[in-house]
Amino acid sequence: MNARRARTTIVLAGFALVAGACGGTQPSSTSPSHSPQPVASSPSPVPSPSAEAAPNPAPNVEGRPYRPDLPPPEDFVAVVDNPYMPFIPGTRTVFEGVSDGQRERNVVLVTDRTKVILGVTTTVVHDQVFSANGDLAEDTFDWYAQDRFGNVWYFGEDTAEYANGKVSSTKGSWEAGVGGAQPGVVMLAQPTVGESYHQEFLKGEAEDVGTVVALDESVTVPYGSLDQILVTEDTTPLEPQILEHKFYAPGVGVVLERVLRGGQEVSRLVSYTPPP
Repeated sequence: MNARRARTTIVLAGFALVAGACGGTQPSSTSPSHSPQPVASSPSPVPSPSAEAAPNPAPNVEGRPYRPDLPPPEDFVAVVDNPYMPFIPGTRTVFEGVSDGQRERNVVLVTDRTKVILGVTTTVVHDQVFSANGDLAEDTFDWYAQDRFGNVWYFGEDTAEYANGKVSSTKGSWEAGVGGAQPGVVMLAQPTVGESYHQEFLKGEAEDVGTVVALDESVTVPYGSLDQILVTEDTTPLEPQILEHKFYAPGVGVVLERVLRGGQEVSRLVSYTPPP
């Protein structure tokens, strides 16, 4: 979820090329791809831990400095189960496509690992991007936690880009509470159209902002046809030329990402494996 890539944590696929793209071998640390049968509609939303919704705790207000209303550690819950961003350990999603003219395959695994940041126990999500020939291109560990209201907070990432099998850059890595970095919200408990929020914040490094633009869209991706889709518009002042839309299905999470301005990147979900 940082400015080093317009696609956020999951930069992925292209409409025209995704069907035959990215058949490379993955490292042994990830399990074999498992693609469930496409579904006719989105799974039923999983209830958030509390019916009570807090107001936007990470508002993006033009001209005002960012001051997140971060709840105390005791107001966070053990499992991230927001309907639009469920990060249940064992969940595995696969995306395929094209970024910067190159085919890619993206594997996202919700691990059973945790990391304590600012006193909050976060869930570690492992995000790997592979090139068309199967080489590891990016390796990222993201840290998420959900407050008792259902807001999903983003506490940072440890990321590395690879070239010729070696780490070429760690630009984009950040951790809330370190060097002025502050956590952001990547999914609101009660999203409403027009609501804008900071997804992350490290001055000059990670300043992504999300805005809810739709709540009841439909979309078809290789995984299946889905409805009740939430759509966000994602921007960053660090790359103002880029405008991206992300599509979230209840019970699944991200299913489609599309750069509308400033690039030609599209990503689509091809495989979703729930926890065992």
